[in-house]
Amino acid sequence: MRRLRRIKILATLGPASSDLAMIRRLFEAGADLFRINMSHTPHDKMRELVATIRNVESSYGRPIGILVDLQGPKLRLGAFAEGSVQLQNGQTFTLDSDKTPGDSTRVHLPHPEILAALRPGHALLLDDGKVRLIAEETSKEHAVTRVVVGGRMSDRKGVSLPDTDLAVSAMTPKDRADLEAALVTGVDWIALSFVQRADDVIEAKKMIRGRAAVMAKIEKPQAIDRLADILEASDALMVARGDLGVELPLERVPSLQKQMTRMARRAGKPVVIATQMLESMIQSPVPTRAEVSDVATAVYEGADAIMLSAESAAGKFPVEAVSTMNRIGEEVERDPIYRSVLTAQRPPPEATAGDAIADAARQIAETLDLPALICWTSSGSTAVRVARERPKPPIVAITPNITAGRRLAVVWGVHCVVAEDARDQDDMVNRAGQIAFRDGFVRAGQRVLIVAGVPLGIPGTTNMVRIASVGPEGDADI
Repeated sequence: MRRLRRIKILATLGPASSDLAMIRRLFEAGADLFRINMSHTPHDKMRELVATIRNVESSYGRPIGILVDLQGPKLRLGAFAEGSVQLQNGQTFTLDSDKTPGDSTRVHLPHPEILAALRPGHALLLDDGKVRLIAEETSKEHAVTRVVVGGRMSDRKGVSLPDTDLAVSAMTPKDRADLEAALVTGVDWIALSFVQRADDVIEAKKMIRGRAAVMAKIEKPQAIDRLADILEASDALMVARGDLGVELPLERVPSLQKQMTRMARRAGKPVVIATQMLESMIQSPVPTRAEVSDVATAVYEGADAIMLSAESAAGKFPVEAVSTMNRIGEEVERDPIYRSVLTAQRPPPEATAGDAIADAARQIAETLDLPALICWTSSGSTAVRVARERPKPPIVAITPNITAGRRLAVVWGVHCVVAEDARDQDDMVNRAGQIAFRDGFVRAGQRVLIVAGVPLGIPGTTNMVRIASVGPEGDADI
């Protein structure tokens, strides 16, 4: 099944989309990979979803990626004696280590790490930012705050700390158990929540040991300040705009989205734009005009993938949401302006043989107006390098490694085919033409460009470009 767009679609599974028939419909509508949110998914259900996705994958013969999203630390208030209180602007409100149920003057904060890290002047955002406090006096036992934006506060509401660097790991005991269960099940990507520093990613990678790729979710202001180091340690980024918009002024999020998209592209690593892309489609069969524009903006920016959350997981119209996102992607990519925007944003190649080859391959393919750019790749790195250049022709990645194929499901423009490795260079060229012909990328008599590494089958040796003509049966020669 060939997509008519380059950007990929990541759809979250949930109560509205957990059976075989629905997952099949979501794939047919345009979903390239699926997200399983461990905040709401027990291990048995996660294993069931993975098995169902693999069933769909086998029936279509196309690798489908699976991303497991770890919950991360959840910082919450304690309980109130009467269940809730009304906080008034200007009043004093204390957060402390006393487990006694709270009232309108104080409440238990069951996180000593917060009390240890808070400093006067730091902001505390409660219930997704609906209530805002400013710390005035702090100690390891309590924090006296002033209510800047009041409102009703009830038991165990969330706490966000945009100014405070917490000495806590991004991995809770629950996350470690969820991670191990996901790795045993054989998922492809792990999304890491609550990332504050590169060490959070490195810690997760030590546990993963190469069994999955790591996507760092950028949702904390502290991560923005260390973005370069986090990106270097990660395999991909997710712009988690929901939490980012709680802890930072909303007007900063669009510019940060653009910065992260371009930064990830320069690094040659996938970037996913997430949260509230078609939010109204949770209840409505059509999105708002503003949501369509938001999705289109991510496509114009050259992001690798766009994500649906509750729209596909719990909404009333999951298939329509994926289909709508698919149509937006196709329409934007037909716009002549789209190509000029991608070209203007293209970073110079890194001073490596692989990047130099990828850049040269793009130039050759575009100069000759070739219908396809074919990558033979063992680890997937050759296809990722070529995708970094955002070439005009479609990228066909051929790999003998199903794991690499599934991970490439999130990468811009890559149509991945899992096939037996080439025996030699002639076999490589011939089968590249046959596969591109079979999947509708090229017609008899046309030429294709092939990028590979020699010796064959050795990761990280991208060093060869060949142009081949496709014969009447799809076989190719120089």
